[in-house]
Amino acid sequence: MKLLSKYHLGDLELSSRVVMAPMTRSRAIGNIPNEMMATYYGQRASNGLIISEGTSPSPNGIGYSRIPGIYSQEQVEGWKKVTSEVHKVGAKFFVQLMHTGRVSHPLNMPKGSKVLAPSSIKISGQMWTDQEGLQDYPIPTEMTKDEIKSTIDEYVDASINAIKVGADGVEIHGANGYLIEQFICPDSNMRTDEYGGSVKNRTRFALEVTQKVADAIGKEKVGIRISPYGVFNDITIYDSLDETYDYLTKELNNIGIRYIHMVDHQSMGSPEVPQKIKDLVRKNFKNTLILSGGYDKDRAEKDLNDDKADLVAFGRPILANPDFVNKISNDLELNQVNYDLLYTPDEKGYTDYPSA
Repeated sequence: MKLLSKYHLGDLELSSRVVMAPMTRSRAIGNIPNEMMATYYGQRASNGLIISEGTSPSPNGIGYSRIPGIYSQEQVEGWKKVTSEVHKVGAKFFVQLMHTGRVSHPLNMPKGSKVLAPSSIKISGQMWTDQEGLQDYPIPTEMTKDEIKSTIDEYVDASINAIKVGADGVEIHGANGYLIEQFICPDSNMRTDEYGGSVKNRTRFALEVTQKVADAIGKEKVGIRISPYGVFNDITIYDSLDETYDYLTKELNNIGIRYIHMVDHQSMGSPEVPQKIKDLVRKNFKNTLILSGGYDKDRAEKDLNDDKADLVAFGRPILANPDFVNKISNDLELNQVNYDLLYTPDEKGYTDYPSA
């Protein structure tokens, strides 16, 4: 089975082509990685590659309740426990850097931080806060040029911290309607300077972050996640979408990063990513392509054999099955996800899923 074959991600040998997708789990009390998280990731380290849950590069990037950061010394010490547990078992580990931008609320953020975005355009709906339950999203502050520069620097510092804690690399979160995609999408980016308007300008922030992070830690240690045709967090389908991702992925290839991780959220209600876009990204980008979104073993095996991707990421199946590789190797029944316990603060629905 190709899915279970070894794969060289640059100079990293993965035990299989199975990737654990990044999944917010909200167990980082005080935004600090802890022993519970180390146990959770260690339990799932029989997969070839683990991509961590979204991890903020700065206080301004904290969006949801109890998500981790990687900007303070306490957070660095916490992540060391996680990478140690993962490497004991043998998986490789990338920290996903996620600045949520306007998808945030002051009650979820450290004191003195700001809800920032490319433009002062409020997201619809509400966000959970531990203090006061569901709250309307606030109007974000439009980023100044200095804030754009300092935010890029925060990504760089966070990537350096990720390598310090023993991670094998970082994945830049450019998907799902968070800060980088807020710059990419013209309906969330109304800027009239060099960061808004044209395809080149709207992708500038994504490419500057990627280039600076690659310069800091090495391009072979950098991946990026993208979600063309995704509609999470008020991202829209726009006329220049295909042109945007054609340009973006060609430029990412020129930077020479290790992988692109493209997610198709059709299984969660978003429009399907057209095959022409998947083929375009495959053509434009010469290094590793990871596909994710509602995969099971058979569909993953087919796409790998058809050379549509090099690796396949699984989310919920790995969340509920710490021994996912063993189960698919032996055609064992999979546990089902307890959706009521996805984002609760303790071990239930987190580290208590049984292995075979």
